[in-house]
Amino acid sequence: MQHTSLSTLRLMHLMSPNLPTGAFTYSQGMEWAVECGWLKNEEQTKQWLVSVLTDSLTYLELPLLYRLYQAVETSNRSEFEHWCQWMYASRETSELREEEKQRSRALFNLLLKLPESNNWHELEHWKSSLLQCQISGLALAARHWHISVENLLLGYTWSWLENAVAAAIKLVPLGQSDGQRLMYELSHDIVDAVDYACTLEEDSIGASTPALAIASSLHECQYSRLFRS
Repeated sequence: MQHTSLSTLRLMHLMSPNLPTGAFTYSQGMEWAVECGWLKNEEQTKQWLVSVLTDSLTYLELPLLYRLYQAVETSNRSEFEHWCQWMYASRETSELREEEKQRSRALFNLLLKLPESNNWHELEHWKSSLLQCQISGLALAARHWHISVENLLLGYTWSWLENAVAAAIKLVPLGQSDGQRLMYELSHDIVDAVDYACTLEEDSIGASTPALAIASSLHECQYSRLFRS
């Protein structure tokens, strides 16, 4: 019971918005989508989030996180490096790549400061891969803390949704209750996405979110911004 409870607490810690990885400073294209009139209300925001979940996370981040976790489990460094490179190469704009680098670096530095970091040889020997994408550090920490891969994927997707809704509340804008309703409604979609991602074949991995890529590239030169570029 104690072992399970500690793993649950570690998962909550890993996915907490207070974790200093800078997720809250990025809107992933949403700021431009609001600026140009794509997102004006709760329903349009929901459609945007569902699209990102079903067309990006389900086919890219989640299946890659699943494979990175397996690579840590089997101590397969080459597989780990391969999927990290795949993740970084899949980011379509300089803004999204910079976010990937920044968040992976922040998580890596955090893991180094933990008391148990001396027992993680991967922090030293797999450093180049851990600095390529954030999900690599998440996979490493989750495996060492005995967090199940399913709970890791659920936690990661919930964390993404929480950050996205927080951005929407500021930008669209939405009320706090509207944001909570969105999160409640999309929780069913998260469960379905995780279940599907765990069964996805390798040749099906890859995101297709052209609207997000366009919005992100235009956000890089947006005149006035609340979120990082």
